[in-house]
Amino acid sequence: MIEKIEKPWGSELKFAHTAHYVGKILEVKSGEALSVQYHKEKVETMHVLKGTGRVVWYVMDEDGEPQVTSINKMEVGDTFHIPPRQIHRIIADTDMKIVEVSTNNLNDLVRLQDRYDRK
Repeated sequence: MIEKIEKPWGSELKFAHTAHYVGKILEVKSGEALSVQYHKEKVETMHVLKGTGRVVWYVMDEDGEPQVTSINKMEVGDTFHIPPRQIHRIIADTDMKIVEVSTNNLNDLVRLQDRYDRK
């Protein structure tokens, strides 16, 4: 069943959901950002269909705060693999459309920082 979920940064269209994988299309509005987050078990691969943005990579510092280690530009045709426990955030510079395929761990989200005050 196809399900669209509105998010403060845009929307998420779940087009596939099986016992083994989930397929989504993320639409991220220009200037918006997903939370600084990681997943304990979930594995994600993202492919940019439209727009430009950045994926920001982090590590935890000695005080338990996320610190930026690198930033990669995201452009049409780029693909990013995000393994478990890799802290990351996506920021849209223009309206973006991203295909996300992941393992079926939909509730596996540890949100560290969020500009929309979500927990």
